[in-house]
Amino acid sequence: MPANQQIILDNRPQGVATVGNFKLITTDTPALADGQVLVKHHYLSLDPYMRGRMNDSKSYAAAQPLGEVMIGGTVGEVVESKHPRFKVGDPVVGMGGWQQYSVVDATQPAALRKVDTTHVPLSYYLGAVGMPGVTAWYGLVKIINPKAGETVVVSAATGAVGSAFGALAKARGCRVVGIAGGPAKCTYAVDELGFDACIDHRQHPDMYSLAKALKQACPNGIDGHFENVGGMILDAVLLRMNAFGRIAVCGMIAGYDGAPLPLANPALILMNRLKIEGFIVSEHMEVWPEALAELGLLVATGKLRPRETVAQGLENAPEAFLGLLKGKNVGKQLVRM
Repeated sequence: MPANQQIILDNRPQGVATVGNFKLITTDTPALADGQVLVKHHYLSLDPYMRGRMNDSKSYAAAQPLGEVMIGGTVGEVVESKHPRFKVGDPVVGMGGWQQYSVVDATQPAALRKVDTTHVPLSYYLGAVGMPGVTAWYGLVKIINPKAGETVVVSAATGAVGSAFGALAKARGCRVVGIAGGPAKCTYAVDELGFDACIDHRQHPDMYSLAKALKQACPNGIDGHFENVGGMILDAVLLRMNAFGRIAVCGMIAGYDGAPLPLANPALILMNRLKIEGFIVSEHMEVWPEALAELGLLVATGKLRPRETVAQGLENAPEAFLGLLKGKNVGKQLVRM
């Protein structure tokens, strides 16, 4: 069995996360038992939720244990199998974590899934046709539930979730407005992802400035909003929401370092009779087949053209992860093993 490089959580962040919170180690890969599969990872997914797991505080999921391999989605290939459903060479997606290899108990439901790479590249199963894409689908379809002609807004618009959200919303006849950081990202959102408009939040120092820009981009107000960031961005969006608007809360990147995120105008929730719902996509596995089918079709037909930012080598995962939290990536952030 091969030697396995792994990145573990060595200590918890005190405020802003640093490279020093992680540690690269090498371990022996155990021999397979019946029902197990050995997977060699080709790509590791880096996602903002991982920052929350690094804290030892109450959340929707258990904290990442110290001294254990960091949690994370992976795609790769089966290199040894003691399970009849999987054979050597099968392309698979799972939660293998920050390591080169994983031993998976394939008897557990949904622990490992074979994927078709005929029309969809393997790495896309960690982004547009994976968890981020399904996250966008659930928030749009099950919470915002827009009608054709309505205006929807998404923060972190050019990330893996935001880019999928844009394609899904355009397919439903919506006016789609993104919020992203920097002119290059906004150009990408409009020219390649098909957004109707994109606002560079870095050009707006406060919620009133951003709300003014939203008023120009959304002349008929905002009917639905997909929130990935929180903080000042959510405050600005609330100022432009229409009555009976819907907000799907997926992430709060602005608060992942532990700082509180108070709302500036919570009375707007009552005044506009808003529906605000947070969700965790792993709690809604029943929608994954329908969502993945639509997302795969959008990719195969060229209606969703996601970008990827790829770091080379497992040892560079911590630095790439910290860059993701600062918005340095465009599209899905991956690590190629």
